Amino acid sequence: MSEPSSSSTPSDFDQFYTATAKRLVAAVYAATGDLAEAEDAVQEAYARAWQRWDRLTAGGDPTPWVRTVALRLAVSSWRRARNRMRAHFRHGPPPDLPDLAPDRVALIHALRGLKPEQRTAVVLHHLLDLPIEQVARETGVSSGAVRTRLSRARKALGSHLADADADTGSFANADADADAKAPAPHPPTCHPKGVPSHG
Repeated sequence: MSEPSSSSTPSDFDQFYTATAKRLVAAVYAATGDLAEAEDAVQEAYARAWQRWDRLTAGGDPTPWVRTVALRLAVSSWRRARNRMRAHFRHGPPPDLPDLAPDRVALIHALRGLKPEQRTAVVLHHLLDLPIEQVARETGVSSGAVRTRLSRARKALGSHLADADADTGSFANADADADAKAPAPHPPTCHPKGVPSHG
């Protein structure tokens, strides 16, 4: 692995990583629904950024480049592993999901039902607060295409989140810090009247 030239300082990269990594993992996790894949994609994106650190910082803020690479890696991995993930989701979420507020968990669950391009648009615009024009640049489509994706995604998410008793009034509420004070997770509200016994 090549390293940046001597003009780059490891402390600059370390500070950048510390300031941005947690939020990027959360965004990629929201886009894929798979924490392990999100962490892998983000780590690979930072490794690639380290190799190009001088060029990235010379061009301005390296955050959009790292975010774009991480999302592309994650989506590519997600597509390759789609069947495996479907089987995984049928068996329920893993027991060691990160400590997320209930509204964030509901949003991530609802995002899984969207097409990848819609999910990416929602994550970039609503969770990371990027303007539509920047989302268009980072995803390589027109602003009109981003607006269409967001509109369709909001309609689909609205019904999912309403079913989950989540707040559909503002997706920005779902971007609250996972460490923020939130009500304790509660069991599903659906209680079947009759559950057949085994045997």
